[in-house]
Amino acid sequence: MPIADHLRELRARLAKAVGAIILATVVAGLFYKQLIGVVIAPLPGCASPTADSAGSCGLVAVNGLLSPFTLALKVSLTAGVLAASPVWLYQLWAFLAPGLHRHEKKYTVAFLATAIPLFLIGAAFAYAVLPTTARVLLSFTPDRTTNILPVDDFLDLATRMVLVFGASFELPLVLVMLNMTGLISARHMTGWWRPMTVGITAFSAIATPSTDPLSMLLLAGPITLLYLLACLVSWCADRHRRTRTEPECPDPAMAPDVPPPAAPGQGNR
Repeated sequence: MPIADHLRELRARLAKAVGAIILATVVAGLFYKQLIGVVIAPLPGCASPTADSAGSCGLVAVNGLLSPFTLALKVSLTAGVLAASPVWLYQLWAFLAPGLHRHEKKYTVAFLATAIPLFLIGAAFAYAVLPTTARVLLSFTPDRTTNILPVDDFLDLATRMVLVFGASFELPLVLVMLNMTGLISARHMTGWWRPMTVGITAFSAIATPSTDPLSMLLLAGPITLLYLLACLVSWCADRHRRTRTEPECPDPAMAPDVPPPAAPGQGNR
């Protein structure tokens, strides 16, 4: 296909993807208050600044005159991108698929079918640990004080955690795909477990938006388990490939009868 046709197809695919995102964002904007309620649900908010003197909760607030409108746009757009993900992912796949070989298409379809659930599991896990993270961070609040929690700041924190956790859960899938293509073997992957554990811990400490060790451990633990699971899957795949390539061992019972060789010095009479 000429370059001009590629560009026209790319423009059409982008128009469909952006249109789906805009439509989903408009629909999400009709329910933005409910969506904001879901986002701030993990926050242990206090009804008043003196409701909890132990500092285990904070005063959830929206700062400024334009902040509610900006917050509504941000929540609606985030929900629209997530809701329209099947459409724009399909448009991306439809644009790239004609240039792939048959086996590459098979691997790509398997990759997408596994990557989306893993990302959603990571995002759900991040949302599940947000209340614990918020309580741990708020526990450092001094006595006789309260913590004012801007909703837009917490939304940024929750979005970053969801993206980081979701992207981190893709690590085992990348390793398995590299093993399927023959770039790395299960023996190398299992031999790397010590530096991989240290690297996962360091990555979790850097990638988590909050600075508490609890969030780091909550991210590093599942990734390490998924890495071990990827090693197991790769080991099974390597073993399956070896059994397909190695010749079958002949059965001694089925071997034909062959007379033993004549002893030295004896000839046929």
